[in-house]
Amino acid sequence: MCRPDRWPASIASLALLLALASTSSPLAAQSGATGGEWRTYNGDLGSTRYSPLSQIDGDNFGDIEVAWRFRPASLGPFPDSNYQATPLMIDGVIYTTAGSRRNVVALDAETGEVLWMYRIDEGERGMNAIRRTSARGVAYWTDGQGDERIFFVTIGYQLVALDARTGRPVSSFGNDGIVDLKQANDQEIDPLSGEIGWNSAPIVGRDVVLIGASHRSGSSPPSRENIKGYIRGFDARTGQRRWIFHTIPQVGEFGHDTWLDESASYTGNTGVWTTFTVDEELGIAYLPIEIPTGDYYGGHRPGNNLFSESLVALDLETGRRLWHFQLVHHGIWDYDVPAPPILADVVVDGQERQIVAQPTKQGWVYVFDRATGEPIWPIEERPVPAGDVPGEWYSPTQPFPTKPPPFERQGFELEEIIDFTPELKEAALEFVSQFKTGPIFTPPVVQEEDGLLGTLFVPNGANWPGGSYDPETGIMYVYSQTLSRAVGLTPDPGASDMDYIRGSTGSLTVQGLPLMKPPWGRITAIDLNEGEIVWQVAHGETPDDVRNHPALQGLDIPRTGRLAGAGGSSGGIGTLTTGTLVVSGEGGTFTTPSGERGAMLRAYDKLTGEEQGAVYLPAAQTGTPMTYMHEGKQYILVAVGGSGAEAELIAFALP
Repeated sequence: MCRPDRWPASIASLALLLALASTSSPLAAQSGATGGEWRTYNGDLGSTRYSPLSQIDGDNFGDIEVAWRFRPASLGPFPDSNYQATPLMIDGVIYTTAGSRRNVVALDAETGEVLWMYRIDEGERGMNAIRRTSARGVAYWTDGQGDERIFFVTIGYQLVALDARTGRPVSSFGNDGIVDLKQANDQEIDPLSGEIGWNSAPIVGRDVVLIGASHRSGSSPPSRENIKGYIRGFDARTGQRRWIFHTIPQVGEFGHDTWLDESASYTGNTGVWTTFTVDEELGIAYLPIEIPTGDYYGGHRPGNNLFSESLVALDLETGRRLWHFQLVHHGIWDYDVPAPPILADVVVDGQERQIVAQPTKQGWVYVFDRATGEPIWPIEERPVPAGDVPGEWYSPTQPFPTKPPPFERQGFELEEIIDFTPELKEAALEFVSQFKTGPIFTPPVVQEEDGLLGTLFVPNGANWPGGSYDPETGIMYVYSQTLSRAVGLTPDPGASDMDYIRGSTGSLTVQGLPLMKPPWGRITAIDLNEGEIVWQVAHGETPDDVRNHPALQGLDIPRTGRLAGAGGSSGGIGTLTTGTLVVSGEGGTFTTPSGERGAMLRAYDKLTGEEQGAVYLPAAQTGTPMTYMHEGKQYILVAVGGSGAEAELIAFALP
């Protein structure tokens, strides 16, 4: 096993992986994108983000050039710098959302020329909406007989079906092509309210369109009451609601008794703000569900709170719950299940297993049999400390996976404090003494109680981009970042009717440097056959303000990796796995070797983590890369943007 804090790539398991690479698993249900296309948001319905294309490889990656660019700055009332889309490619056409009005565009896959565009102005409904961004993408569906559709969710939370050839709404779907998602939701929702929306891409399986729900930030909610994030499936032909799943169970439903003091009646959130994973063969949809209202104080919702922070498996066609596993009981750490799980066919202890692997903010990958929900390796309920926040309800135990090991730091341990120099370490220790620290699941504290500003922890292992997976070897790849967060709770009757919300704790830096030692961003390779870490590399060049920091002059500092969101993407960056490489751009900018400000799109050897090449990006990666083949040429397409940078799609190919 490679230590989680080790910087260089480990090749200890190389011989095993080479043997695995030489033979494909006899199970092949999840094999990635096929036919050189990219027909669904995550490459396939199993969320592998894998394509077997290999024209671009380690020998020539550094030679790829810009083939075309698409800039959506004028598509909306303001530029959207955080362009998180992963486009689709079907039959030579690129489909994606674009611009701050969330238009849908179809582009020529060879030139980037606009073929058609759809625009909707939702007026006050759109102006009040949350998540007023270009969104992460669209879904494609066909009946196989000439009916081809593109589905997307508007800023104002409406599902639209477009003719894939013309971009016109499909009149037979919903109301002239539109389904109002604030209706048929088993709760009253003001159509002009901005409390619910969704900026992820729909997924279509077995003619069912899956739709999630997201809300405003829950760190300081204005009320303990909110709209519930129910999940629905709609008929891809008619737009009729097929089913609804109550993520907060209603009276008489399984799990309602885990909400004490009638808290299920008013608590909200608990949606799927990321996207879904589907196994069409088994007929199962997998729901990665977020935390309830609010993120750090749960005194108004005592109990374990099913199905919050759970992975739930539903019958795809009926919405009936098949199995679930709650990853966090009564969450008070903002450990939303942030990413779609990955479906994989592996061999564990000599036995073929069909698994679902869920990367999380906790830095664990929880692995289950995808038909039954049985953990592949034991997940142990272990005691965790209770806090002393008045009115809070604490779960005495939490689930701890025994394999794979964590791919990111957990909690906040003092031995992980920055130690470039003795002086910096001493300053960091003095700063940290203002906070409560400890292992994972150390609970928040009330601000200024016992002189403490809050509880320090690392909350962001994986985030919404999730991971990618190589079906040839059974290896999963995931980007994570060591992002420190402090939570100090405070009463604020003027801002919220909750007893406590998150207070301000100021900047968590020492002389402008992160509190914890690098790497601050990394890519981890995890063998899902063995449940072991194969290699880890620091991903992202050392930031300029670190390289030029006066306290670090004269020191030999290896590449530090970096946090995503530093002038780039929000919450994380994703990886693409191809027949030869793992590809990912950087989540922030720096002064590149050519002297330009920008970032790099980097390629790594799948088996060793050795960097194979890098090409210049004018801005940070904001959407996860995809790849496709058109007219005999392989393209890699990635969205970039960030503060002070123009958002755009850039397609790379060999000269």
